[in-house]
Amino acid sequence: MHAKTDSEGTSFDASWPPRSPPRRPIYYVQSPSNHDVEKMSYGSSPTGSPTHHYYHASPIHHSRESSTSRFSASLKTKSLSAYKHLQLDDQRHRRRRSLGDDDDDDDDGLHDGSERNVRLYLCIALFFVMLFTVFCLILWGASKAYKPKISVKNIVFESFNVQAGNDQSGVPTDMLSLNSTVKILYRNPATFFAVHVTSTPPELHYLQLRLASGEMKKFSQSRKTQRTIKTVVKGYQVPLYGGVSVLSSSREHLERVSLPLNLTFVMRSRAYILGRLVQSKFYGRVRCSVTLHGNKLGKPLNLTNSCIYD
Repeated sequence: MHAKTDSEGTSFDASWPPRSPPRRPIYYVQSPSNHDVEKMSYGSSPTGSPTHHYYHASPIHHSRESSTSRFSASLKTKSLSAYKHLQLDDQRHRRRRSLGDDDDDDDDGLHDGSERNVRLYLCIALFFVMLFTVFCLILWGASKAYKPKISVKNIVFESFNVQAGNDQSGVPTDMLSLNSTVKILYRNPATFFAVHVTSTPPELHYLQLRLASGEMKKFSQSRKTQRTIKTVVKGYQVPLYGGVSVLSSSREHLERVSLPLNLTFVMRSRAYILGRLVQSKFYGRVRCSVTLHGNKLGKPLNLTNSCIYD
């Protein structure tokens, strides 16, 4: 072994290969093996080869390679974490979609159940309406069998007079005055409803000429009950205009007069069977033939068999 001279050191430095320009970092670098590490450690001896001196004399390049490997490893780690994050997001999205589908299915099930309930309630309501309608029709039909009974018993002519006079316009003619009372029997045979009764004015006609009229008050009749009605039928100063020839020739002897008349009226009966929901109406049209005798004033005339009831 001999000591190095300055010339040798100078020549050695001159023989040192020129430094290569810095390499660009790459994303994948293989780490040196143990054998290369030993070569780099041996390269510190004077007898080492120039290649060994290259490894020994390039610590900057080695540090760059190490930093590059660390950077690529960090990139790999970030890539893996991003991939895992994407996978987690995809799983969450799929889970939400599945949960949303389940919620939709639940909502559809609830909606279908509510529709079924509504249809059921509507069917029940319709059934009760139909049942109630049938019940009302049965009541209405049953009520028709209980038509009220009307019977005219008699009539009493209390006064009768014919005299000369003038009508409202001053035309001279015979004027008739008549007063009578009609007795009517009304009976309600129904067992489950009452009736409210009104009537048209009872009238006495000679052919088409009205000689007297009256007024019948309205009333109510309970079930399975009856009453007797008396109404006054009268006429005062009724102009005849020669329409009653019998009276024109017998004005001086009215006790000999025999005047055929017709008594007519209509009785209306209304039954509230189930309040105002179910009503039944009955009409009784009455026409009676009666003869006025001048010599029987004040005496009742029986009309039991002289009336027609519609």
